[in-house]
Amino acid sequence: MNAFPAIDPIPLPAPIWLFKALHIVTLALHFFAVELLLGGLLVAVWLSFLGSRNRRHPAATLRLTAAAALGRRLPIVVTYVINLGVPPLLFAQVLYGRALYTSSVLLGAYWIAVIFLLMGCYWHIYRFSAFAESGRNAAWVKGLVGWVLAIIIAGIYSTNMTLMLRPEVWASMYAASPTGLRLPPHDPTLLVRWLFMLTGGFWVAGIWMIWLAGRRVFEDPVRRYLSATGGRLAVVMLLVQGVMAWQVLATQTPGVRETLFGAPLYLGSAWAWAGSAAAILIFAAWASIAKPVSKAAGWTGAVLTLVCLLGAVLVRDGIRDFTLLAKGYDVWERTVVTNWPVVGLFLALFVAGLGALAWLISVMMRARPVAERAT
Repeated sequence: MNAFPAIDPIPLPAPIWLFKALHIVTLALHFFAVELLLGGLLVAVWLSFLGSRNRRHPAATLRLTAAAALGRRLPIVVTYVINLGVPPLLFAQVLYGRALYTSSVLLGAYWIAVIFLLMGCYWHIYRFSAFAESGRNAAWVKGLVGWVLAIIIAGIYSTNMTLMLRPEVWASMYAASPTGLRLPPHDPTLLVRWLFMLTGGFWVAGIWMIWLAGRRVFEDPVRRYLSATGGRLAVVMLLVQGVMAWQVLATQTPGVRETLFGAPLYLGSAWAWAGSAAAILIFAAWASIAKPVSKAAGWTGAVLTLVCLLGAVLVRDGIRDFTLLAKGYDVWERTVVTNWPVVGLFLALFVAGLGALAWLISVMMRARPVAERAT
């Protein structure tokens, strides 16, 4: 018996490949912001803790300045996490609604709790930013609470996105608790998926620190510290995430692995991820020695990071599609009646929105910078 709800008789108004492409691109951008938050917040908390714990240490001032530099930007990062998270979730609902809606209902209490957890996380990040900028000793406590709330949210999302691939446990979960309070039975893929994202946040935070080192709003000692620390962090955590990537693939069923690497798109995406990760590792090692880096070098690291995340998102998409296909859900099996005038209008507005965003960013980048000095 097929556990998935019946297909919605209303046809899709645009080709499936277009929804897939938009989902993958927007999800990669969302993951970029998520990784910055998860990694950057904990790195800032650790630097704040080390700096405030022993203010007589030779590196205390550099640590506190670096923590404040990351901290004052983190509230902005949260806005990108939220706003860039809406489009891929909407596209996922269009493509995988019969699975995603079911898993969301089964986890209803936790799914709704994300709203309140996010508000608490946002508030603590704002307090951490203010405390870190003023040099208060208790700043790291606020940041640590915010980080714990953030990884709980990440855990809920990982749980839901994994549960949607397990229709065989839906009926038993609902029979045991229809109130949305019951967590799903053990899944060997869940923990490694969550750890893959978590470890990725730390090397992305390292690349972020290298990017900050290329900005001349900081004094040279701070720039050197950001570049060296970020480079070492990125090198170590890229290797750790490589191990986690292997574990993610190892926990998939043999059929999913064989189908995944038999498809040129996903095989190429895996190689793109590995190749860009290797390039980032070399870049980060260079940045940790040849410091401080230039602004152009910082942007090079940012572009490589986006390419790496895009490759990972494509492989993730393949794992989801082939796992669902093995259980009777074919994402391509939908009736499509394309409304080309509406699609054209949407794409035109989408491109115009990207252009407006690029213009706003260019205005911000041309604004006269405020010096961020070590204090």
